[in-house]
Amino acid sequence: MTAGPAGRDTDTGAATGPGTGRIGVVTGGGGGLGRASALALLAQGWSLALAGRREEALKETIALSGAGPDRVIAVPTDIRDPAQVAALFRTVRAHFGRLDLLFNNAGAAVPRRPVAEVDFDDWSKVMDTTVTGTFLCAQEAFRVMRDQSPQGGRIINNGAPSAHSPRPNAIAYTTAKHAVLGLTRALSLDGRPYGISCGQIDVGNVDPADGGPQPAAMQADGSMAVEATIPVARFTESLLLMASMPADTNVQFLTVLPTTMPFIGRG
Repeated sequence: MTAGPAGRDTDTGAATGPGTGRIGVVTGGGGGLGRASALALLAQGWSLALAGRREEALKETIALSGAGPDRVIAVPTDIRDPAQVAALFRTVRAHFGRLDLLFNNAGAAVPRRPVAEVDFDDWSKVMDTTVTGTFLCAQEAFRVMRDQSPQGGRIINNGAPSAHSPRPNAIAYTTAKHAVLGLTRALSLDGRPYGISCGQIDVGNVDPADGGPQPAAMQADGSMAVEATIPVARFTESLLLMASMPADTNVQFLTVLPTTMPFIGRG
């Protein structure tokens, strides 16, 4: 029996070290839903590589977790750059020995504007991060999961209700999340021969991270209204459910949102 760097037997895949031996990557791990997800996964025994552009923010997440370097590492990465993404997954393989989960969380937000007023730089920022970055990370994770032994793994993409039903004045974000939906479906199909599953979590309004009031959002009729929110724990509980499924089971799509939040028909 040969033990891998992160406590997995490289011949059988059995866990041999601390925790459960499950290895994951979380992008955008320096704050928001990425930080909350990383902390929840670590608390459940996962070992993680946290990716993001701000190294200090990633280190803050690690400090909050209390986990040691055998369980969690920070890998500063601009997911829009193919070379940096490839380096991220090389680091994961070198440090942990395999990959069981990718949570594709990183994205970009820009001001909402009517179609005619959308700035090209804003459009490009959203597409490059949310679409291209998600694809690049999924592609590298797919390669690792396909080639490792035992084969397989799970990719979870962070979508949004806007992947199914748009809000007004949000064409870049809506288009990007529809593209993520397409990526999820294509990855799920193409991963079947290799035991690679792909699902998507679409979360509605979450309590503001700063504890402040929820800002008003434009409704389908053009009016503004403050909508209901849910605690971030409802999101992490949903993510943990998806991540904990056995290899023969996939949660294809999971939408979690406040009961009274406008979604179906956005009205």
